[in-house]
Amino acid sequence: MGLVVLALASAALATGAGGAHGATGGDGGTVEPGAGAGGTGGKHGYSMRTDARFAPPGAFVPSAAVTYDTRLVPAGSWIQVGQRSAERGATTVKLRVTGLKAGHEYGAHVHRKPCGADPAAAGGHYQHRPSTDPADVNPDNEVWLDFTADSRGAGAASARHDWNFRFGEAASVVLHSAPGSSGARLACFSVPFGWAA
Repeated sequence: MGLVVLALASAALATGAGGAHGATGGDGGTVEPGAGAGGTGGKHGYSMRTDARFAPPGAFVPSAAVTYDTRLVPAGSWIQVGQRSAERGATTVKLRVTGLKAGHEYGAHVHRKPCGADPAAAGGHYQHRPSTDPADVNPDNEVWLDFTADSRGAGAASARHDWNFRFGEAASVVLHSAPGSSGARLACFSVPFGWAA
């Protein structure tokens, strides 16, 4: 009986396969959970919001949000990411989290690929102007969502740019151990980012 209760409790903590809530593409279609990068861009822009609970790689109940460091991003902690992109115009990305380590300063960036069991699976940062020049790793050319968790382990951030994502080239948000351009990869959330035509 005790093992069953433990298994159910573990499953409850790991739930959150990353459902999209109120996610609509420019053509009015719904972005399905687990859709990966993209969605449908169109003449009216793109808007979506999705959330999940973090679970370790290989968890009994898989999640679109994977934690690699359960000390700083505990299993069962929560993440929500939203995007709003106007037609040929500005893109705003918003991040909210709860259940993280209180007082810790986190880095967070949009990455190019979906999450995987290996933290490197998400690839590099999404860049508006792709470059190998270290000077182009900055919050103007990338989407940075750095935050400090409050006394309850909650945090939020928002980034606005006068450009849209390119088709299929933004697929996740990675939480890092420190703000700025460096820091170990602590966790990753696969997000159905879209684009506007």
